[in-house]
Amino acid sequence: MSAGAAPRPEDAARHLAEALRALGIEPEGTNLAGTPMRVAELWRDLFSGLDPGAAEELVPFPNPDPGQGLVVATGLPFYAMCAHHLLPFFGRAHVGFVPADKLIGFGAIARVVDLAARKPTLQEDLAKDVADALERALAPRGLAVLLEGRHLCMEMRGARRRARMETTIWRGVFEGEEARRAEFLARIATRARRGTR
Repeated sequence: MSAGAAPRPEDAARHLAEALRALGIEPEGTNLAGTPMRVAELWRDLFSGLDPGAAEELVPFPNPDPGQGLVVATGLPFYAMCAHHLLPFFGRAHVGFVPADKLIGFGAIARVVDLAARKPTLQEDLAKDVADALERALAPRGLAVLLEGRHLCMEMRGARRRARMETTIWRGVFEGEEARRAEFLARIATRARRGTR
């Protein structure tokens, strides 16, 4: 959301009604009556991650035993809107890191994913935003983010095919150590086989 005046859903609703009319769809007097305001309010919620005040400050705590162990949070659901077509994409995020001196709670990792998804974005940018936020908060030895997503802009238009799209980011020790990447991917696969994603 841009700096300056507070967002006004009624202004957005007026423009959405005009856009529908420009497409030959009359919203008034049909089952679309009220839809422009409902969409404006929905988008205000779905795009709340653009509000500079929405960013949650991650408060790490000291790591009492910095070792080489891998911390993994898998199967975190996300829902986002594609920046190209404003259609949903959704899926699961998997995050792993090799901690240094700081840790955060698993709930904080889920909130980072949620906030990063609450704006028009692309899956690649969503993965980067999650990685950047966690890297700033934790300064880990290594960080891995893998997103698996279904894109309705692909399923409803264009190719009209269902597919799972994957985006992966490797940082720190994950960039140079194949064994670390393999361990992260194996942990995700193990949870998938157990049905715990």
